[in-house]
Amino acid sequence: MLDTTTAPTAPSAAALSARAVTRVFGEGEATVHALRGVTLDVPSGQFTAVMGPSGSGKSTLMHLLAGLDRPTEGTVHIGGEDISAMSDAQLTKLRRRHVGFVFQAFNLLPVLSAEENITLPLTIAGRKPDRDDLERLIVRVGLADRRTHRPSELSGGQQQRVAIARALITRPTVLLADEPTGNLDSHAGAEVLSLLREAVEVDGQSTVMVTHDPRAAAAADRVLFLADGRIVGDLAAPSEEQIVAMMQEVTR
Repeated sequence: MLDTTTAPTAPSAAALSARAVTRVFGEGEATVHALRGVTLDVPSGQFTAVMGPSGSGKSTLMHLLAGLDRPTEGTVHIGGEDISAMSDAQLTKLRRRHVGFVFQAFNLLPVLSAEENITLPLTIAGRKPDRDDLERLIVRVGLADRRTHRPSELSGGQQQRVAIARALITRPTVLLADEPTGNLDSHAGAEVLSLLREAVEVDGQSTVMVTHDPRAAAAADRVLFLADGRIVGDLAAPSEEQIVAMMQEVTR
């Protein structure tokens, strides 16, 4: 069980932090307490997985950590910046600088090639990619012979590799992955996890991944378990068996 006491600022060593975060939806009898005082730190260079049963608050937490939603109470810091009270315009700029996203549904633009989808965040920000860096990244994710293909011409695993490259191209402070293997077969999913793991080990990429799959979570350095809007477990470098056992415990 993690400490959920408040702290005035995010630790300098943390790429991403939340302090006593709550999220309440609705009013009166329709009130839903999606998160109940969650406190966590993701140190720079750590791969953290988040698991929990349906309705535990995983998606809500991911949205708050990404600045896509605002906490009812508490604070969220990304790269040392308190995002909780930022305007929408400030949050948009911060996400461009600090956050990379990988979604279950890939979210690629169908009219763009693989390479154009990868460089899209830089294009939106008015920046040109370093050609050497781009080439190394495309080769690294295994898409050198698919760079001109559109998403409809790629397999699901290839599309997700495009999405990972797109998330990494800006060198974000934190990469947030929401069920990145959820739409993939076991082989393609293993390739995606290998790339996420490589980004942590080679680039020191701070990563948070929401997943329901114990095999995917076992690729992380640490696994947090949510239940009823609270963090109820925290395992360092767990095996798949340990993760399954903890999930069974939190769902009783």
